[in-house]
Amino acid sequence: MTCWSASSPYGLEPPEQLKPGSPVVTYAAFAYQAGTWKGPRRVVAKIEWHAGELFPRIGFIVTNRADPPQGVVHFYNGRGTCEQCIKEGKYALEWMRLSCHQFEDNAVRLALFVLAYNLGNFLRRLVLPAEMARWSLTTLREKLVKIGARLTRHARQLILQMAEIAVTHELFEQILSRIRHLPPVPT
Repeated sequence: MTCWSASSPYGLEPPEQLKPGSPVVTYAAFAYQAGTWKGPRRVVAKIEWHAGELFPRIGFIVTNRADPPQGVVHFYNGRGTCEQCIKEGKYALEWMRLSCHQFEDNAVRLALFVLAYNLGNFLRRLVLPAEMARWSLTTLREKLVKIGARLTRHARQLILQMAEIAVTHELFEQILSRIRHLPPVPT
């Protein structure tokens, strides 16, 4: 961790050696008071220098935490990850649609949304192939769950014919095989 110094005001002097793929990151903290604030507040800055870029990437966080600058950035990055999960649940599963009139009914509906969210994450983390593991829950829903299919009856068989627009037959078989090979839940 490098803090700003008088010889390099605000840490904005580019480093001498920049290697592709490994940015040079510096952190700093300072007090700042905006015109509408009653008093100065602590601001933490993260400055990233990337090879091939003319200017650094600078991020600022206004905080009341007393941690070192790197710890503050780490804390808020974790918080941002959590907020992204909440946003993904809201938009992919629409779990804000609690349109029932009774509290208990809405509680059951929300529990079902949370179950669906956890099932989607279970699929992503444990059974999806590498090329699908980074898909959002919205993409999973649209390409894996909401696909066209036809159920055909032949003599003593039922055949489910599914569209191969987003997920090929081989990819779907690979997902089913991974589900079959999951270890059983201990009882």
